[in-house]
Amino acid sequence: MMRKMLLVLVFAALSIGLPGPSCWATETSAEQRRMFREGARLWPVYCSQCHNARPGSEFAPYQWNAIIMHMRTQANLPAKDARAVLEYLRGSH
Repeated sequence: MMRKMLLVLVFAALSIGLPGPSCWATETSAEQRRMFREGARLWPVYCSQCHNARPGSEFAPYQWNAIIMHMRTQANLPAKDARAVLEYLRGSH
């Protein structure tokens, strides 16, 4: 059941246009640091509206990919903000 849900979330993410990790591999480290800082600023703003914001170490980086895709639809996060929050959560693991 959990595996099926994860696959659904991955396919949903692809359909809503959230770029995958291969897209971020081309970013400079300065851009990654900027996105990390922006994600750290946005993380409590979006996540704590509905529940306790989870620390980045709570899940593995690959798990955050699926979680942020689901939360993007739930919280109506813009793609740019979702990428920044994901960069923060994955980078703080």
